Amino acid sequence: MWETLGTVRDLGRLQEIASVLIRWGFGDVVKRIGMAGVLEKAGRLLHWQAVEEGRLRMDVPARLRCTLQDLGPTFVKLGQVLATRVDLLPPAWIDELGQLQNAVPALQWEDVLPQLREDLGADPEAVFDRIEQEPLAAASLAQAHRAWLADGSAVVLKIRRPGIRDTVEADLRLLKHLAVIIEKNLPELRRYHPQRIVQQFSASLRRELDFAAECRNAERIAQNFAGREDIVIPRVYWEWTCERLNVQACLDGIPGRDLATVDAMGLDRRQLARTGAGIVLKMVLEDGFFHADPHPGNIFYMPDGAIGVIDFGMVGRVTEQRRFQIVRLLHGLVAHDPEAVAEVLSDWTEENRDIDELRLQESADAFVDQYRGVPLKDLRMGAMLGDVTAMLREHGLSLPADLALMIKAFLTLEGMGRQLDPDFDMASEARPFLERAMLERYAPDVLVRRGRRTLSGLVDLLRDMPRDVHRLLQSARRGKLQMHIEVDTLKVFGEQVDRAANRLTMGIITAALIIGSSIVMNSVGGGVSNRWLMALGVLGFLGAALCGVWILFSILRSGKR
Repeated sequence: MWETLGTVRDLGRLQEIASVLIRWGFGDVVKRIGMAGVLEKAGRLLHWQAVEEGRLRMDVPARLRCTLQDLGPTFVKLGQVLATRVDLLPPAWIDELGQLQNAVPALQWEDVLPQLREDLGADPEAVFDRIEQEPLAAASLAQAHRAWLADGSAVVLKIRRPGIRDTVEADLRLLKHLAVIIEKNLPELRRYHPQRIVQQFSASLRRELDFAAECRNAERIAQNFAGREDIVIPRVYWEWTCERLNVQACLDGIPGRDLATVDAMGLDRRQLARTGAGIVLKMVLEDGFFHADPHPGNIFYMPDGAIGVIDFGMVGRVTEQRRFQIVRLLHGLVAHDPEAVAEVLSDWTEENRDIDELRLQESADAFVDQYRGVPLKDLRMGAMLGDVTAMLREHGLSLPADLALMIKAFLTLEGMGRQLDPDFDMASEARPFLERAMLERYAPDVLVRRGRRTLSGLVDLLRDMPRDVHRLLQSARRGKLQMHIEVDTLKVFGEQVDRAANRLTMGIITAALIIGSSIVMNSVGGGVSNRWLMALGVLGFLGAALCGVWILFSILRSGKR
């Protein structure tokens, strides 16, 4: 599989990845997935140096975090996405990967100036009254600079790192190959669905590279909160915003991690926690479009008690059906209805083919029983969602990406709320939103609208049924009715038969060349024409030798597989 990598640059990056893995004690992984073999064939020998003893003392999650950190921006982002998959990884791994920081050394102003000039269509000094060449912050994909407009308004320029897209695309190609090989060669990791995770990650990272899309997300959420004063989303200056440049108003607030300043400013921590919870709960349970990464670095506490939110590169979407499933899950817990809980979990994991319904029902019974007698106001949503994801991991099930992002957002929100207020109760804050969602689900106008859609679909089905049945019977009479059944085991067996037939054919050709060449060589006498016959016989023997080498190589390679 690695041999399909066609560029020298990809091979060079592959060598870097293999070297980092070896350095952090993952040399066995390099061997098992074939990276060492293809690099040696390409003439890029790896030095299998001994791993430092201190690194071996670290647990596996910590070594993985350090490995991703050393591999660079794309892999740091991958680790951050994995940190959202609470349904796949246990809490120790989630906590470790959650510590990944994408802060990297900033580029010099001279390095970003040509791209910035191209995106603005003019010199920055001609557009802005003043601009700070020293960046406010630098991350793996971009760095931010403060500037001022002619009217004195402060703005932030988020500038994408020059050339970062080419680096990201090269890494994504390697990750795609890596995911296929992991699923094939490492059965113990197959349950984590590497290919699906890489697909989700690739789409998410490509969206993050488009800063204009990030601004559209910000404006959509700002529109959902129109008229409210408890949330501040920076204004977008579209006249200078494009794919590689994001120009937004600068928020003058207290960073989410600076709780000491929050106390010094006399802000009410409890009210800030409730305000933040209300904002996120509205996004998830009412709007169905939410900020998927509400960590303290993306949050500002404004002097008037409002919450400022930035960085909308990662967003999640929750359909009406998903929101109702969340309500049913919580109601099933409070009402001690394990069947409802198991049904919701089964709906959430519908993409998983091998679901043991009986074992899932038994786990749901035990899960509900531990919350027996606990009123909704005393329900710890973070702990409950953690138990749900632990149960899914136990059964080898995974959640759709939208639900994984939602659960991670809830867990992050509850953690931030408890930092502000140790008595913060997420379930109590969620209760009015859940009640409104339940009432909305069964509101008369909603029921009428849903019934109208169902009736319309039924009428369309009945209307088209005679025509569809007629076409089916007509195809059967004409002999055009086909049934396609694909069995993976038969496909593998067919490939094995095909390889065996190819070897048998080459063996027959080899034998024929040997016999024919022997007859020709045996009939050689003197004269010029006989020298040509001798050359023909030698060529026949050479061809037979090459065929024999091919057969031997094919057998050896098949044995390794």
